Amino acid sequence: MGKGFFNVPVAINEPVKSYAPGSPERDAVLKTYNTMWNSQIDVPMYINGNHITTGNTKTMSAPHDHQHVVGTYHLAEKSHVEEAISTALAARSEWAELPWEQRAGIFLKAAELIAGPYRAKINAATMIAQSKTVHQAEIDASCELIDFLRFNVQFMTDIYHEQPDSTSDAWNRLEYRPLEGFVYAVTPFNFTAIAANLPACMAMMGNVVVWKPSDSQIFSAKIIMDVFEEAGVPPGVINVVFGDPVMITDTVMDSPDFSGLHFTGSTYIFKELWKKIGNNIHNYKTYPRIVGETGGKDFIVAHKSANPKQVATAIIRGSFEFQGQKCSAASRAYIPSNIWDEVKSQVIEDVKSFKMGSPADLNNYITAVIHEGSFDKLAKFIDQAKADNDAEIIVGGNYDKSKGYFIEPTVIVASDPKYTTMCTELFGPVITIYVYDENKFSETLKLVDETSEYALTGAILSTDRYAIQEATKALQNCAGNFYINDKPTGAVVGQQPFGGARASGTNDKAGSALNLLRWVSPRMIKETFVTPTDYRYPFLGE
Repeated sequence: MGKGFFNVPVAINEPVKSYAPGSPERDAVLKTYNTMWNSQIDVPMYINGNHITTGNTKTMSAPHDHQHVVGTYHLAEKSHVEEAISTALAARSEWAELPWEQRAGIFLKAAELIAGPYRAKINAATMIAQSKTVHQAEIDASCELIDFLRFNVQFMTDIYHEQPDSTSDAWNRLEYRPLEGFVYAVTPFNFTAIAANLPACMAMMGNVVVWKPSDSQIFSAKIIMDVFEEAGVPPGVINVVFGDPVMITDTVMDSPDFSGLHFTGSTYIFKELWKKIGNNIHNYKTYPRIVGETGGKDFIVAHKSANPKQVATAIIRGSFEFQGQKCSAASRAYIPSNIWDEVKSQVIEDVKSFKMGSPADLNNYITAVIHEGSFDKLAKFIDQAKADNDAEIIVGGNYDKSKGYFIEPTVIVASDPKYTTMCTELFGPVITIYVYDENKFSETLKLVDETSEYALTGAILSTDRYAIQEATKALQNCAGNFYINDKPTGAVVGQQPFGGARASGTNDKAGSALNLLRWVSPRMIKETFVTPTDYRYPFLGE
């Protein structure tokens, strides 16, 4: 940047469209959905700007209609992963040297493509492949992804502007270099925005990327790559491979040029990857950066002063939107005895009002869980709750996978605060509630803190400010995102940087400059104007 200090467009959050009956966006997304549903796509890998097909393919189906095939994708052999690495490294020198404003322009263009011509397509793909309702697809695949791209450009410029003090004798400046080598992005099925952001934010800072999306998200990942290509991401900068995750990861992490992992997924897998990096540490040219956002057992705590209808709504929205398949979804709740009857009545009434089925019917609030493995796991826990004496299902509890992987939203009430579904991450539309003595709030807060290994999100609902303060302090280590009088989901880029600690990840806060700082390696440059010519300091004088 030798010709000016450039200001980027001020980032603002993308407004969420309503998709109300008769609205143009509703008509557009349903038309696009039907077109995509009634055709099949073939998804290649993307290596060095080329579309790579292998002939070794797997099919893609919708979770809400698992016999309906919407396309195929091609599986990598080890040679393809090695090619993705070598081409990324070859692209690095030119990409890293590209002025930052040129990189910014690419991703700002990507944001506008999603806001405009690709909006219906990326939403429809997310509805089909991940069984999101149109509202959940809109806030994820469109709005959050647009926000990530816009705000990350602004965060990037803020980082570059952060410079050390200088004096009249010397000029000090920080250069924010991309990491040496290449970085690896491993992304989940549940958020199209996360799938795009993990490789994009690293590339924005000048890095080159090998990206492995979830097998269950490849349908919408193709739309992401179409956008990146049209926006002008150069060949080799973001390379996408599909297939055996163990083979791909082993090949990536065996390379001495591996320099970073950006991961969202299960806690167990992240720990295994961390261990693999540790075992290979002597082989690397640099210490790899490790950033991960993993599991959660997110909570709602209500105080005896809380409004019962507000508590019930927080449970309903926090637990059951997108079938509870958000890292932040509420899956355990602690309700005081004095308001329990009213909360219970409202929750049961709300759950019974849900309509469940295909996201193509915009009247449905609940659709399918992602795949058969998830369905079977959830069904097992529901059956166990039906059999156990210390648990009661008060609403829901049914399931059916004959057509799609449908789990009825289920509320379990446990008499044991350490009952298995109070502690175990389920990742589905199941919440377990423990009713506590209304006068044992402090003891219950201690219980909340000690019950789970996770520390991602949590919420307190209360009208008593002393109780809010007590909970905020007592629960400071068990939620990286803490909500007061709200559900524990719905973090907005630029407003609530997202991430947790303990077994929930490294808490590097996606949606903030904190995350981008992990993908640069600063170089300090000091320029002295009058260079000394005599080694002697004044204290040596006679």
